[in-house]
Amino acid sequence: MFRHLGMKALLAFTLLFFAFIYVPIALIVVYSFNADPVNMMRWSGFTLDWYRQIFGLRNAASEAALYIETTEQLLAAVKNSFIVAFSTTALSTVLGTSAAMALYRHPFAGQRFYRVLLFVPMLMPDIVLGIALLIFFVGAGAQLGLGTIITGQTTFLTSYVFIVVSARLAGMDRSLEQASADLGASEWTTFRRILLPQLMPGILGGALLAFIISMDDLVITYFISGTNTQTLPIYIFGMLRRGIKPEVNALAVMMLVFSFAIAFAGLYLRNRKR
Repeated sequence: MFRHLGMKALLAFTLLFFAFIYVPIALIVVYSFNADPVNMMRWSGFTLDWYRQIFGLRNAASEAALYIETTEQLLAAVKNSFIVAFSTTALSTVLGTSAAMALYRHPFAGQRFYRVLLFVPMLMPDIVLGIALLIFFVGAGAQLGLGTIITGQTTFLTSYVFIVVSARLAGMDRSLEQASADLGASEWTTFRRILLPQLMPGILGGALLAFIISMDDLVITYFISGTNTQTLPIYIFGMLRRGIKPEVNALAVMMLVFSFAIAFAGLYLRNRKR
């Protein structure tokens, strides 16, 4: 009897756990189609006007319901987010992979301390890292904008790539490299034909993780973006400061779909490498 009650309690806990995670997301999706322009929680009918408005298409929403931001501002924020995300992903992937391979192939005294230094930017609170980067850039005389955002995000995204690639390296069999060297292959050939194919799932996973975190980052980017540069999270945050309007839900749904697409693409490419 107690075992039966325990199973029911475990099932109820599991259902509540997943409901706590996914019900808020489901509400955002549902209310992004709500026709009520004022009270987001009052269902007034189905509409696609908020999606049309984001893309600057004609819609039936009244002028009083529209945001003061223009579609051009939104597209500029999206463009900045993609520039930052692609740039930081490329830089952090190269730096993180290089650091992981260097530690894997060339152990040295103090290696553990070096690893800790690489972990620190990832463990540090975002607001502390954002203030530190702001002080550094202002002190160095750098003009805040896309350059400082890319540099700042690369500092902590490198740590994520380093951890993912290091985990992949730890599970690899070094005997294949030794066999390749015994057969007369050069170091470059061994890297290209043996090491890189085995390492590619880790590199790909780290790059995708860095890309999604970059697209989502608000706190650090807010400090180092300056006054004339907006990424998509900063743009949405600015909209939220004037209330939760249906356009915010529509933007959130589009970011959610994009994140899922990136994740599925990564899983597909990783499975193709096997």
